[in-house]
Amino acid sequence: MPLPNGCSINAESPEESDDAKALVQDDVAPPPCCSARLNLAVLMFLGFSVVYGLRVNLSVAMVAMVNASDPSVDRNTSVPPACPVPSGSRNSSGALQQPEGTPQYPWDSETQGWLLGAFFFGYLCTQIPGGYLAGHYGGSKFLGLGVLSTAVLTLLTPLAAGWGSSWLFALRALEGFGEGVTYPSMMAMWTRWAPPLERSRLMTLSGSGGSFGAFVSLPLTSLICEKLGWPAVFYLCGGAGCLWFFFWLAFVSDDPRTHRRISEEERDYIVNSIGAQGTGHGWSVPLLSMVLSVPLWAIIITQMCSNWTFYTLLTSLPTYMNDVLHFDLQSNGFLSALPYLGNLLVSLLSGVAADRLMERKVFSTTTVRKLFTFTGLLLPAVFLVPVGYVGCSHILTATFLTLSTSLGGTSSAGVFMNQIDIAPRYAGFLLGITNTFGTIPGVMAPIVTGYFTEDHSLEGWRKVFWVAAGINVGGAIFYTLLGSGKVQPWADTEENRAEPARTRTVVL
Repeated sequence: MPLPNGCSINAESPEESDDAKALVQDDVAPPPCCSARLNLAVLMFLGFSVVYGLRVNLSVAMVAMVNASDPSVDRNTSVPPACPVPSGSRNSSGALQQPEGTPQYPWDSETQGWLLGAFFFGYLCTQIPGGYLAGHYGGSKFLGLGVLSTAVLTLLTPLAAGWGSSWLFALRALEGFGEGVTYPSMMAMWTRWAPPLERSRLMTLSGSGGSFGAFVSLPLTSLICEKLGWPAVFYLCGGAGCLWFFFWLAFVSDDPRTHRRISEEERDYIVNSIGAQGTGHGWSVPLLSMVLSVPLWAIIITQMCSNWTFYTLLTSLPTYMNDVLHFDLQSNGFLSALPYLGNLLVSLLSGVAADRLMERKVFSTTTVRKLFTFTGLLLPAVFLVPVGYVGCSHILTATFLTLSTSLGGTSSAGVFMNQIDIAPRYAGFLLGITNTFGTIPGVMAPIVTGYFTEDHSLEGWRKVFWVAAGINVGGAIFYTLLGSGKVQPWADTEENRAEPARTRTVVL
């Protein structure tokens, strides 16, 4: 059976043979410590930490930006608070304390939902072209410029908010437009940089920067809002993105062959282990075969299901903490961030575990991806539903939300890297496709949440959590039935198909 590096290995079954395509390599791996591939993963981790900070800062800052005491704000005063406001709480129905002169705006819940979802309207537009161009030219420039453009636009947020909600909506959509190329570019780079038996750990490390960014930015945003005023949030976050860009330019290369600081041993190891699949896909791609690919549709549908829950919590959790549980702003930021710390740790452990299971041939690639995807969607649903039924218990609410989001991190070693399994050469382009569909929940979830929770009642939030949990369970079942970890025939290279079969030695 042909392998991505143009070689073959004898196998006992078609399942094992196809899945082994991505797991054969000749050379003993150089130590990852201080290696160029690990440095790349760390820089990506920091980059995605920044972009997620830029993405979620509005969800916390919104609590400070809205003048809750303004009578024009749509607060249904005939409905009593879902939970009692703690005595002496700084976070009451009145306006949140801001430094003198800090502007606030009379945006109702529907307007806030549209503003929180605006980012994803732009984010939808550049996923596919970004993945296509990154797969052809290499991803480093697209990833770097995507972060830089989002950071520069973030600096303009206070100005746009002062002009009106329509201007802020347009600015957030432009930020999404710039950031849309980042994840497809990451996948395109790992196509050339990630040895098959290290894919899970390298890609989960780089991708988990998003969870770390949410974990850091949510409480930090709350603190900055109270101490310096909400405009400072956008100035500081935008400045951090600009600073990261200069380090990215200095230390990153599209391909290990052109990296200035990589050792010869590591370069040969990466190039030989990846083989022909580590080259660009050129201008032509098998679009019809992709459209008809069942494993690709399994990824698309499953990512949409998983992202519905993720984006619901990412954009609306601070609002839930404020409107229902009445946390003060600093506690709101910390408790909204806590689940993402758990998600970060579970993601990293899942990546290592997935690689180990495949290295030791405990399970095939297909089985590993399905196992981590199923647990990463089902378990979060199990713990999300009780959130709406624990009443006003702060401890139980924080516990269930943390468990739900943390356990969702196991899917990072499953469906969220499955593109590189089924079509390594086209992985960046495929991620653009799957992320485009996966971003639709980012647009819809805040709007649906705003519709369900107009009266700020627990009953409305129960509907939000039930819908998210049901969608998650549907995605887990769908992927388990139709997902695959095999390299698809339309993704094989001519070199692989022409190579005569011969047995290789696997060095683990």
